[in-house]
Amino acid sequence: MYEGIHHVSLLVSDIERAKHFYSEVLGFEESPDRPNFGFPGAWYQVGETQIHLIVHKEGRTFRGTTEIDSRDGHFAVRVKDIEAFIHCLEEHEVEMLNKPENKTEWHQVYISDPDGNIIEFNK
Repeated sequence: MYEGIHHVSLLVSDIERAKHFYSEVLGFEESPDRPNFGFPGAWYQVGETQIHLIVHKEGRTFRGTTEIDSRDGHFAVRVKDIEAFIHCLEEHEVEMLNKPENKTEWHQVYISDPDGNIIEFNK
């Protein structure tokens, strides 16, 4: 019945700061296909899934912290080379929770974007 996750929407407070983080730091490819919804935002293509950034300052899903908590709500992105990814984060001085050994069979790295959205990267 299901084909997969089409997109994940994340609230951000400053679209330019968020676009810098998702484009320049994480290296996600911004999609030119986002219609003009009448509010700031951006779409990113990550494999077959999209990430939609939405500016909605009154939104209720802001965590109010950038503390990295691997048990808090998050989504996960599979990476091809976890060591290269970690090196990229280190170059950009991005705080991370690196869990090479855990109860899963994959290496997990958790980060927070500037608005506190938690993202897991794994291999």
